[in-house]
Amino acid sequence: MRTIDDLDVSGRRVFVRADLNVPLDGDRITDDGRIRAAVPTISALRERGARVIVAAHLGRPKGAPDPRYSLRPVAARLGELLGAEVAFASDTAGESARATSEALTDGQVALLENVRFEPGETSKDDAERGELADRFAQLADLYVGDAFGAVHRKHASVYDLPGRLPHAVGGLVLNEVEVLRRLTGAPQRPYAVVLGGSKVSDKLGVIDNLLGTADRLLIGGGMVFTFLKAQGHEVGSSLLEADQLDTVKGYLERAEREGVEIVLPVDVVAAEKFSADAAHDAVAVDAIPSDRMGLDIGPRSQELFARKLADARTVFWNGPMGVFEMEPYAGGTRALAQALIDSGAFTVVGGGDSAAAVRALGFDEAAFGHISTGGGASLEYLEGKDLPGIDALK
Repeated sequence: MRTIDDLDVSGRRVFVRADLNVPLDGDRITDDGRIRAAVPTISALRERGARVIVAAHLGRPKGAPDPRYSLRPVAARLGELLGAEVAFASDTAGESARATSEALTDGQVALLENVRFEPGETSKDDAERGELADRFAQLADLYVGDAFGAVHRKHASVYDLPGRLPHAVGGLVLNEVEVLRRLTGAPQRPYAVVLGGSKVSDKLGVIDNLLGTADRLLIGGGMVFTFLKAQGHEVGSSLLEADQLDTVKGYLERAEREGVEIVLPVDVVAAEKFSADAAHDAVAVDAIPSDRMGLDIGPRSQELFARKLADARTVFWNGPMGVFEMEPYAGGTRALAQALIDSGAFTVVGGGDSAAAVRALGFDEAAFGHISTGGGASLEYLEGKDLPGIDALK
């Protein structure tokens, strides 16, 4: 893949597909990690005299303008981080986008409104996506793909547009791919993978693939209760995917055959209801009350997971150990993050809620080997899937 160093960008309009999909509380950005991650590529282009047109999505609007998902607050924050005003186009590929693009001078930056306000962005119809990509192409001379969090999507601004303009990969995506290649090529061993989050079904493919590459698989979060149920434990009112029980039993049997160690919690924090104020206690996994739900791994499990990570040389982590947004159930995720740091291993935090937890719980991001901006993309890469947005940049 060509990099931005291979493009002559001075005085030219460069369309940068970035990942600025940040959480909002009204107009307030609660975690600007993805915006900060986009700044280096945008700054590098500005410094070389490019006229930078940034495009991104936010949330999941239904292919029409929705003020709840406007990128206007993001434009303001991006400007603060760049130390320069960012012009904002009030539409995605219409009159405002064209006027904003044409008004740029060397080194200036503009942000288009949410690309998912256009139905063609996410359409499964090639012609509809292509029509939008044609309109995007009229705004710029060159294309840079730097939205790792979207490269697993066959969307107009990610997949179709690169074929219409001279293109290159941005620094963020290049770094993400290089890191993930370390995990799928010849990782230093022991290679441990920690998976959490709510649903087993979200991670079936990656579990299947990792049983052939990882040495140790640690399971936490809501998904663990399907594993515990598959082992014959009662899980009370905890999250359970009953339709995945046979699949999980198969994974447990396969792991034993192939010598992959699967580590499950030995205790959980069980609460009367899904609330920070609910009565809660740490209980053994074989003694979860029928009227309680597990919302975090317990203290003995935290110690167990730390021991299992202590000798690892490579660790990939995707998914929190509990409902970390509520302080009573943040202990497992906090302990896990500290265990990764203490291990001295090359640690990769696989984006999404894991990256958000690292920041929300006050950890120094520099203490980890790499914090990904794309949880879904990271998982699909580890599954061995082709990523359309990467293929389009080759």
